[in-house]
Amino acid sequence: MSDPTRRFSTRVGDYVRYRPSYPPAVIELLRRECGLTPGWTVADIGSGPGNLTRLFLEHGNRVYGVEPNREMRDAGEGLLGRYPGFTSVDGTAEATNLPDGSVELVAAGQAFHWFERDRARQEFRRILEPPRWVALIWNERRVAVTPFLEAYERLLETYGTDYAEVRHRDAADATALDAFFGPGGYGRASFENIQMFDLEGLRGRLLSSSYAPLSGQPGHGEMLDELRRIFEAHREGGAVAFEYDTNVYYGRA
Repeated sequence: MSDPTRRFSTRVGDYVRYRPSYPPAVIELLRRECGLTPGWTVADIGSGPGNLTRLFLEHGNRVYGVEPNREMRDAGEGLLGRYPGFTSVDGTAEATNLPDGSVELVAAGQAFHWFERDRARQEFRRILEPPRWVALIWNERRVAVTPFLEAYERLLETYGTDYAEVRHRDAADATALDAFFGPGGYGRASFENIQMFDLEGLRGRLLSSSYAPLSGQPGHGEMLDELRRIFEAHREGGAVAFEYDTNVYYGRA
């Protein structure tokens, strides 16, 4: 598998336009369970273009967007620069470049599976103030709940360059969570999240994935032909529904 900090360098535009945001219910959960207030400072680790960062900024938090990929970091700076509480940081989960005890919450959206878990936990403990809350969040695409999503999954299995390996990593793993938080040392909540796509949006959503072959790579044209066929077979009112479970795992590092 290629360097995870570089996987999305050529896909930033599609990532910004077509990846899902996170529902406001995530904030309400963290307020209720962790005591999150607008006065907290948050480190969003692997912040990308800021899909999760924006949720905290709109809640009133100061947020460090820690992102190792220059293209993603540039996109986040362009999109979030209007928020006075936003600070962009060139760093990784294992070396954030943040001061000791500088944040009340560490959050990671769609990123924890790429971290070196033990080193990241040590780094989070360093930058967090007690009681050291961490929230790990994924938008996990539903696979088998509709004929469209079943067909889309088969397309990825057929044309994805390393889809099986990424799919295995790109989800919460109970063993990894137990190792990070300690067995049973975390809470979990899940929220529905849906995107509606026309054909152009569906194409962009597909190409935002790091395992989708790009123009000039083997299988790219055939993949897009099959995508069009799937869309035409399953669209309703000119659109298809991408369904997710937004899963949140929260505990103390």
